[in-house]
Amino acid sequence: MIGYIARRAFGGGGGGGLSAAKLSLLPESALLPLKRDGLDPVDWLRDHRESGGISRIKLPLGVTVWLVSGYDAAKSVLGATATFSNDFRQLAGAVGFGEDENPGGLGFSDPPDHTRLRRVLTPEFTGRRLSRLVPRVQGIVDEQLDAMAAAAEKGPVDIVAMFALPVPSLSICELLGVPYEDRADFQRLSTARFDLGDGAEASLAAVNDSLPYLRGIVERQRVDPGEGLLGRLVSDHGEEFTDHELAGIADGLLTGGLETTTSTLALGTVILLNHPEYVTMLREDSAAVDPFVEELLRYLSVVQVAFPRFAREDVEVAGQLVKKGDVVIPSLSGANRDATLRAAESAEMEAFDPRRGVVRHLAFGYGIHRCVGAELAKLELRAAFPALVARFPEMRMAEPPADLAYRKYSIVHGLDRLLVDLAP
Repeated sequence: MIGYIARRAFGGGGGGGLSAAKLSLLPESALLPLKRDGLDPVDWLRDHRESGGISRIKLPLGVTVWLVSGYDAAKSVLGATATFSNDFRQLAGAVGFGEDENPGGLGFSDPPDHTRLRRVLTPEFTGRRLSRLVPRVQGIVDEQLDAMAAAAEKGPVDIVAMFALPVPSLSICELLGVPYEDRADFQRLSTARFDLGDGAEASLAAVNDSLPYLRGIVERQRVDPGEGLLGRLVSDHGEEFTDHELAGIADGLLTGGLETTTSTLALGTVILLNHPEYVTMLREDSAAVDPFVEELLRYLSVVQVAFPRFAREDVEVAGQLVKKGDVVIPSLSGANRDATLRAAESAEMEAFDPRRGVVRHLAFGYGIHRCVGAELAKLELRAAFPALVARFPEMRMAEPPADLAYRKYSIVHGLDRLLVDLAP
């Protein structure tokens, strides 16, 4: 994804951000699509969308890069597999990376490689297959709420560290079938991706450390396959994939499903803290949960930009000629605020309105590269928010809103800390 390219080009690290020491190398126009004003994209992105929705981003990568921010244009680019490539090998030559730096996975592959990976993963993420995880995910949520209640006896608790991060991390453990004796290490690696206290390089090192660790789990699954995703892939498709590929699949699920869900849980909690009427709504109406989650995904759009697309041929996008070899980056946070999505009776798309009805947002992408773990993320969010407000209906912020630790210039927008008081 663009975050990978940015980290390689500018020396950034984890947590969805870029190295502060190298930000000065980037022009302001390149950073604005990644900037937020609290929960909202900066006004520049709305102005960009309304003035045509496509412009060049000046990056010192030796390649022409276009930002697309309108819904229709972004959706068309995301869905045009024949016209745009995701294959890292095409991007590598353009920006000077070696083939050995290929991050791999679904996001950086085209058919037929993408088709091969997607074919075996898609059945694992159907509603029917994921339903077996519902009791365990609910149990994880309840366990974390118990831990929060115990910690609250000593003062404010950090929602990010005690709830938003462990819920998806432990849920991914359940999905993959990570043995219980390995889960402490899995949690440590997951948490280290977010720990920027030792600098971005330390966070990136934690990401790099995860692949050998996951390969070790795969090797053990080869000997004794479990009931989780890795065990089933080994049993059903073991001859089709190397240990490196299976570890890459697991790492892709960790990378794609951890930070994004963590950020949505944290930022969604900010919305609830600022709007007690939504707390009441979730407590009193179980039917309100699904539309609340869908609107949260659209409004927050924590993944701000999609994987870069490499034009295979000259093509017109939003009235602009994009030449063969150019890179196009769809802005998901921009597209999901497009006024064309507004239903007649709903609020403006710049506002949060959980009663607006179904909106076909692009928070998970679109087309063959739509996030394979979308239903797992929704399952976690649907379990977490009602349980949180039922357990702590009088939860409130323990720090001034102006002090909230929103990320700056982030690929995945979020909070690194959210202190709350749980006691009445």
